[in-house]
Amino acid sequence: MSLSAVLLAAGPSPSPTPSQSPTVTVPTLQDAQESATNAASWVEQNWSTWLAIGLRVLLIVVIAGILRVVVRRSITKLIDRMNRTVQAVDGTALGGLLVNAERRRQRSQAIGSVLRSVASFLILGTAGLMVLGTFEINLAPLLASAGVAGVAIGFGARNLVTDFLSGVFMILEDQYGVGDQIDAGVATGEVIEVGLRVTKLRGDSGEIWYVRNGEVKRIGNLSQGWATAGVDVTVKANEDLDRVKATLNEVAEKMSKEEPWNELLWSPIEVLGLDSVLLDSMVVRVSAKTMPGKSLTVERELRWRIKRAFDAADIRIVGGATVPPEADPDADPTAAVAAPSVYANTASAQAQAATPIAQPGAAAPLK
Repeated sequence: MSLSAVLLAAGPSPSPTPSQSPTVTVPTLQDAQESATNAASWVEQNWSTWLAIGLRVLLIVVIAGILRVVVRRSITKLIDRMNRTVQAVDGTALGGLLVNAERRRQRSQAIGSVLRSVASFLILGTAGLMVLGTFEINLAPLLASAGVAGVAIGFGARNLVTDFLSGVFMILEDQYGVGDQIDAGVATGEVIEVGLRVTKLRGDSGEIWYVRNGEVKRIGNLSQGWATAGVDVTVKANEDLDRVKATLNEVAEKMSKEEPWNELLWSPIEVLGLDSVLLDSMVVRVSAKTMPGKSLTVERELRWRIKRAFDAADIRIVGGATVPPEADPDADPTAAVAAPSVYANTASAQAQAATPIAQPGAAAPLK
């Protein structure tokens, strides 16, 4: 069999594949024209939709921006009006008694900051969601993810959230402010700064306490309303009560007419009567309502005046609940001393007679 017959029996020879002999397709002018025509037709079909979406997005952004500016300016004007009202009242007698300008200013600024932040968050957040909805984006997964993220952040920063919310409600309810003397449980002192998260207190020794608003469980405000100045006067039980009461009334009447005590006292100084009666002393209670935070000052001045008045009236003030008995100056100081015993002298006859008899065979005591 010849070679040609074998090749014919094997079949036709394979032709080269495109991969074996690559060819580069060169776009023709007709292809470019078709692509441009398709793009132009697509733009012609969708330009109205894109224009409507763009105008809608622009309208949402413009409205949100204008609304945000208007709301923030309205809040700022409201806060400025509150401050002007405080400044108008400040400087008068009513302002000195009832209004603390710094406290009202910080409170109004804190409230304004919170309101502006909340307004901006709500307006911009709503605008952002409306823009995403304009592009026909499904907001359900986004809102679900945001909810899960918010819960996670809330658990992680729960102390911060608690402090912030406590500070907001504390400012809105006006529980205390700058200049107030408060007892916060964890610390006591004068409020020098009020924040949404931390309140600063100045202690009695000058130290500054930073108290987190979320840690405060109770507040004792010593600067709201009025304070009570109370003085207990302890005198001897044999003093004349009518003379004691007359002397106290004279001190109270004189102090109530002098400056600056007539402004600090919000009610007449009253002698309430006997607070307690003991065997050798009695306690007379004197009380008065004062300006908030001025009770200690009034008490110190009242004690000073009562002591001077009692010294002038020869009324003795004792220092404790019970008075030790006074010694008689004419009594013999040696009367209470026992006489010396004869047994103290070992050489006396009584001491020798009381010496025990030595036992037979026992060693004689050493002398």
